[in-house]
Amino acid sequence: MYQITLFNKCLYGLRQVVILCSSAFVMLTASTVMELPHSKVLAKEEVISQNLEAASLFQQGVMRYNRNDLPAAEYAFRQALEIDSQLGEARNYLGNIMLQQNRLDLAAQEYGEAIRLNPNLAQAYYNLGVVMHKKGQPEAAISAYRQALVVDSTMASAQYNLGSVLYEQGKVTEAIAAYQEAVNLDKENDKAYFNLAIAFQQQGKIEQAIASYRQGIQLNPNNAVAYNNLGSLLVVQEQTQAAIATYREAIRRMPNDTTAYYNLGVTLYNQGELQMANKLLKHAHKKYQEQGNTEKTGKIGQIIEYIAYIQKQPAIPATATAALPQKSTPATKPTEKSTPANQPQVVEFSVEQQELEVTPNTLETPIETSANFDNN
Repeated sequence: MYQITLFNKCLYGLRQVVILCSSAFVMLTASTVMELPHSKVLAKEEVISQNLEAASLFQQGVMRYNRNDLPAAEYAFRQALEIDSQLGEARNYLGNIMLQQNRLDLAAQEYGEAIRLNPNLAQAYYNLGVVMHKKGQPEAAISAYRQALVVDSTMASAQYNLGSVLYEQGKVTEAIAAYQEAVNLDKENDKAYFNLAIAFQQQGKIEQAIASYRQGIQLNPNNAVAYNNLGSLLVVQEQTQAAIATYREAIRRMPNDTTAYYNLGVTLYNQGELQMANKLLKHAHKKYQEQGNTEKTGKIGQIIEYIAYIQKQPAIPATATAALPQKSTPATKPTEKSTPANQPQVVEFSVEQQELEVTPNTLETPIETSANFDNN
């Protein structure tokens, strides 16, 4: 039996499992979040068109767009363009409407036309990047986001989205730079801190990852994955009490977070607090059963089985490191080996190694627009 740390397990995929890690290799998933289309916020005194009728129709289009009356908004914008064909902002809005309707080719055409009419319209480059990302053309998306930043270097959402696409392409160092710029420009962007932490974690920069997770949690204290990732890294750093406090805070804020119950249970088990660990693990076991997660149910069942075994023994040290008994021979006494009190206990499972998971922030949420116009 070998003593290993969680960090070695997470990085090298060894068979020992201590904590259910929630982050390592980044994948894009449909449940995550990316900053989505922009429309130019117009000052009241800004003249959108020299033609008063075209300007009035454009204003009607913006008001209807903000009310989510997309068909009426599209009609107003097209009417305005018939009168003044140089309205690049109207083309940008039409692109947003097409994107919300998932008409990606038409959206790309409208954004391209907006850029042709107004090469300094950063929002159109940005929105084109969103479309290209959705179309599975990451290099085109990267180019569009970078062009948006050439026009407007303060566009935090462009830096954020750029980081997400770069990360998807495995360009982790460049992604980190983009996320850092994003948080420099918008210190309230909890998603950027979260993604930055994942990128740092993948590069093995644990202290930086911990700091970024803490920043993200401060901004969004209901991010369950961030709590679990932070707790796992604190265990790596042998800050066990801080990890325990992190998992407990996750459970306090999100009582349905099964992963936090599991992680806290295993951490307490490794500290020799078997009674509380058993209670938490039984709760996680029940929830995973309800979810139909047979892999984790079986894994937790082995720990519970072993806790029951050692609690029946008269004098087994709580810090002993032992292999779990095989299900086929539950009466067989596990191998015991004393370990220094300051080392975390490692539980070996006779199951396949755990696959590492991640929940990054990327695309696929309802579109939020920054468009605004005086309704009066």
